[in-house]
Amino acid sequence: MGAEPGSAPGMRRPTMRDVAERADVSFKTVSRVVNEEGGVSPALERRVRMAIEDLDFRPNVGARTLRRSDRRTGSIGLLLDDVSNPFSAAVQRAVEDEAVPRGVVVFSASLDEDPTRERTLARQFGARHVDGLLLAPAGDDQSHLAAELRTGTAIVCVDREPNGLAVDSVLATNAVGAEEAVRHLAASGHRRIAFLGDRRTIPTARQRYAGYRDALAALGLPLDPSLVVYDVRTPAEADGVVTAMLGRADPPTALFTAQNRVTIGAIRALRRLGLEQVVAAVGFDDFLLADLLSPAVTVVAQDVTAIGSIAARLLFARIDGDTSPPQVRLVPTTLIRRGSGEIPPP
Repeated sequence: MGAEPGSAPGMRRPTMRDVAERADVSFKTVSRVVNEEGGVSPALERRVRMAIEDLDFRPNVGARTLRRSDRRTGSIGLLLDDVSNPFSAAVQRAVEDEAVPRGVVVFSASLDEDPTRERTLARQFGARHVDGLLLAPAGDDQSHLAAELRTGTAIVCVDREPNGLAVDSVLATNAVGAEEAVRHLAASGHRRIAFLGDRRTIPTARQRYAGYRDALAALGLPLDPSLVVYDVRTPAEADGVVTAMLGRADPPTALFTAQNRVTIGAIRALRRLGLEQVVAAVGFDDFLLADLLSPAVTVVAQDVTAIGSIAARLLFARIDGDTSPPQVRLVPTTLIRRGSGEIPPP
């Protein structure tokens, strides 16, 4: 018995003409069934669908799009900092959970905090005619996306507000959450609280630092520049920063780490130095197994699922024709007390 069309490497994919020949119907009949146009009797439709299944025929999505009056492709683009980061992965899953029931496919990519990569990927996704873009801005200027808006691509920003572009955005209450973390540490008696933050070019990093700074001011505590370190990106970098800080003559008694990878590195340093029960720590962003460490890690948790879901729903509303003014949706953070943030100073 010969192999079915498309069953071996190098063989061409079956076409609608192949389906028509297998079902013994006209090409137009197959086209109507594939494109769900109606006007085909139930008996003929069954024959066509049996032929489609026998041949493992898959419609050309691009060709179907050209025939649609609304030109929709049933796809959206998702551009995040790093899809391997737990925060980005959770956002992606929440977006998929909104998209899949709508029959929409999600294409995702990592920006790596690179403005050039943001422009390139946005342009490439636009060239593939995605119906909308969900974007965590990497650069300080998103005006380059105005061309995509003019061509009908819906855009919503997630985690960070855009600059130079009037579109919806969904954010966590970064400054408020950071302020709550510092107040919590101060309530246990800490006066020397260090801040370890991401790149200062990132809006969320600046917002979390602002919350740290404002909390110290409200509490009447001095802001010691030697306890503030920006541009910490990896666990290894955070480990080194914490090790150096705790080796000083007057080290901090508590740490506020403003990003999940920074928190992981800080906890590694504390455990290696045997100070995990001595130096208090509160991290911004929860992470896997944080509750299983000893002590478990106190965090300011973002509702990442809500952020992704709200952003996706806003995007689909725009795709469906919503022309209301752009809005900023804020999703509250939650302080989760687990132990590391409740350690009193020596």
